[in-house]
Order: sequence, then C-alpha cells, then structure tokens
Amino acid sequence: MTTKKRGYHHGNLRQALVEAALELIEEKGPTGFTLSEAAKQAGVTPAAVYRHFAGREDLIAEAARQGYEIFGDLMEHAYEKGRPSALASFEATGRAYLAFARKFPGHYISMFESGVSITRNPDLAHVANRAFATLERAATELMAGLPEDKRPPARMVSAHVWAMSHGVVELFSRGSPGTRSPFPPEDLLETGIGIYLRGLGLIKPDA
Repeated sequence: MTTKKRGYHHGNLRQALVEAALELIEEKGPTGFTLSEAAKQAGVTPAAVYRHFAGREDLIAEAARQGYEIFGDLMEHAYEKGRPSALASFEATGRAYLAFARKFPGHYISMFESGVSITRNPDLAHVANRAFATLERAATELMAGLPEDKRPPARMVSAHVWAMSHGVVELFSRGSPGTRSPFPPEDLLETGIGIYLRGLGLIKPDA
C-alpha cells in the first residue's frame, strides 16, 4: 500500500485523516489501527488529529458518515434508474448494495462492521436514514399492488432484502476466510430476491 502524504499544507487535514483511516480500515479492520498510525499515514503529528477528532471512534464515525452519503446517492440512482417499474427499482437497490460494498470497502466496514452507532450524531443519523428510506420507498411501491390483507409492512420487506444483501456481501462478496461463493454474488442475491417476491405473489412462478 502506498502511503499518501497529505498534511496541513494541502489545506484539508480533516479529510486527509479520513482517507488515511479508510486505507487503514481496509488493511487492518476498524480496530486494528491507532490514531498515531492515521496521523502518520496523513503525514502529520498525532497531536494534530485531536484538533479535528475526539478519538478513533469519532474518526471512524466520520468515515461512516461519508460512506452513507455515497451509499445514499447510489441507492437513489439505482431506484430512479429502475423506474417506472416498481420491481426493477426494488431489485436495483439490492444490486446497488453489492456494488457499494465492492467499490468502497473502507466505507462499508466503517458503516456496518465498526460498531459505530448511526445515532452517534445527528448528521450520521440523517444520512443513514436517507439510504434506508430509499429501499423502503421502493418496497412501498412494490407492495402497493397487493391486497391490503396480504400486504406485509414495507419496512419489514425492505429489512428482509437489506439483510439478504448484507448476508451475500459478508459471506460471498468480500472474501471471508474459508468461504467461496458457489455462484456470483449478484446471482445469489437476484435469485434470493426472486424467491422472496414469488412467495409474496409479486412475480409469477417460473413456468
């Protein structure tokens, strides 16, 4: 890994520290590095870190917040790209989850594996809820075609797909030790969602 020297003379130490933390998180995990290492990676003294972050958890929370911003944008783009088909929009949001985890592993780990709560601060909660809301909106539109007595809560449906997407990422998309995906992660997720939606009567069974 190439160390990127940033520092004060670049005019954005806060962001340099976030980027340094993301690199270290990818390499060592969210608890495998110190603030001193992040400072060294950014090309500044450890004391300089505390001018911007209270501690490592605060730094990781900012990495997570930025990740949720990117994630929310990707989810909204996927949702809009699938329209006007409610089914296409719903399926696209699931695929966007996999794409995000693959392209932004440091952010993904900060968001979902670091133990940082989305209620840590209002900004983090806001951006996280925006991403969740997109999937729930897609589920709401998809459920609209079902009779009310057979319509599960959209939040429950979105949570099921979120859990399915997360499981595929964790088990088969990020190279977990000792596991090998029997099928491409995208195929696993698409077929899983298909079975789920057939069970709800939202798509017809295969002939």
